[in-house]
Amino acid sequence: MLGLAFIFVFLIYLLISIGVIAYTVRKAKERGIAGWKWGVPVTLVMYLIVFWDHIPTLIAHKYYCEKEAEFFVYKTLDQWKQENPGVAETLVANRVAPSERQGSYENYVDTYFLNQRFNWVVKHNGKFLFNRWRHEQEVVDSKTNEVLARYVDFSTAQIEAGGGWYGWKFWLHIPRCNGGSVNQDNLRNFKNELRGVEK
Repeated sequence: MLGLAFIFVFLIYLLISIGVIAYTVRKAKERGIAGWKWGVPVTLVMYLIVFWDHIPTLIAHKYYCEKEAEFFVYKTLDQWKQENPGVAETLVANRVAPSERQGSYENYVDTYFLNQRFNWVVKHNGKFLFNRWRHEQEVVDSKTNEVLARYVDFSTAQIEAGGGWYGWKFWLHIPRCNGGSVNQDNLRNFKNELRGVEK
């Protein structure tokens, strides 16, 4: 039902825009001016009233994806085992990882306790300039607070909430960077290697 309301509102806005542009072109011609000289600026204004942040959002998303989005392993499981001999064999995975949340509904840090030594930390921050949201996940040694692996990604949306509503400017929604799902899978696989024995 909400979708139909949006379509209806956009159709009305489109009709109003066409009417305003046609009126402007006609007035320009009545004054002996080429219609496009007034029609193009008015068309641009009518477009920007609604879509002013579309292109900046695309540019910002591309920039941050290229600059910061990544999956990076700072220390492999084998390296960690060498530094902590015999510890990996004692790790017991929490069947359902208990967790704690810090922050608000949209800006939060969730910490999942994978076992007695490792935590999986999920961070969600935004809204930054031009509808940008930052997503970060880390695997952390809870004893030393050392980050073993990190995944960073970005999405864009007018509003981003747990319920999945992205605001009425649906064209702004880009769920992740190119390669983001692969990076997230890499982090998940890395995390699973550290869970320990399930009992």
